Amino acid sequence: MSTHWAEPGCYPVADGIHRIPLQLPQDGLRAVNVYALETDTGLVLIDGGWHRPGTYRELTAGLARIGRSPDDIHDVLVTHIHRDHYTFAVELRRRHGCRVHLGAGESAGLAEIRALGNNVPTSSLRELRRAGATDIAARAYADSIGEPFDVADWAAPDRWLQPGTLTLGGYELEVRATPGHTKGHVVFQDRARRLLFTGDHLLPTITPSIGFELGIWELPLDNYLSSLALLRDDDDQTMLPAHGPDGGNAGRRARDLLDHHDRRFGQIRTAVTELAPCTGLEVARALTWTRRERPFDTLDTFNQMVAACETMAHLDVLVARNDLTGETDSGIDFFAPAL
Repeated sequence: MSTHWAEPGCYPVADGIHRIPLQLPQDGLRAVNVYALETDTGLVLIDGGWHRPGTYRELTAGLARIGRSPDDIHDVLVTHIHRDHYTFAVELRRRHGCRVHLGAGESAGLAEIRALGNNVPTSSLRELRRAGATDIAARAYADSIGEPFDVADWAAPDRWLQPGTLTLGGYELEVRATPGHTKGHVVFQDRARRLLFTGDHLLPTITPSIGFELGIWELPLDNYLSSLALLRDDDDQTMLPAHGPDGGNAGRRARDLLDHHDRRFGQIRTAVTELAPCTGLEVARALTWTRRERPFDTLDTFNQMVAACETMAHLDVLVARNDLTGETDSGIDFFAPAL
């Protein structure tokens, strides 16, 4: 009998490498994959998970299946700053003294989270207002302001990672910068085994959200497309993603995602031509969302926020390419085809 990828446990993916799904509390993604790599001196984890009640128990139970415990973890390599990847890495360091590593491009985002002191997605709220989605912004703020927040979960890593070779306990990985999903997202490549730990950069069945982080946007979708292009020829690399089943051709998935965004650009150009001058919210409502092609108004508040922000990310790239024009009136951007 097949097992759903998010089912708790510990699953071998290669010799000495194990996938441990850790459950997510209120997330359609269901779980985050943490990978345990056996080294000469213990274990390296790739991604840490979300610090929440039950996470430590789940990880301990998973490691017990291979005769290991959290005491064996000496390093945690985190692909990006989102809380379902970073915050439990910090908790493991508090409990067991392991070292935490994070891409250097995440330093500004981490500082902003600590300064803000809550879970309010202020940058996404700014984009919603740009899109004319003030009602969604108000609901998203109300949903997030009461969420638990502990600044200790956002302590700095022991090491800021730069692209290059990383050797830990005799295990060698290449750090590759893949900005887009976040500014400092990295993937980890095991060239000897032809494995690519892709974090949220490449996911097997969904497209990762773009620009869902604090700070000023710097054309995150444009950065993401450039990062996808870096991997489009990696057909000899097997994907080990943070969400979804492991396996699959990394290069093929990168090409599929590039094709998806090309189609999305075409859909958005068509919508703007029909609606112009129009807001980002009006464009988002003209599109369908998720693999199930759902209308925008059937999405919950969080996913409406993500959809509207992703629409703005696409519109900004089309303006930068001179395919569209954008003008601001009373804090709202209006888009039209370029002459």
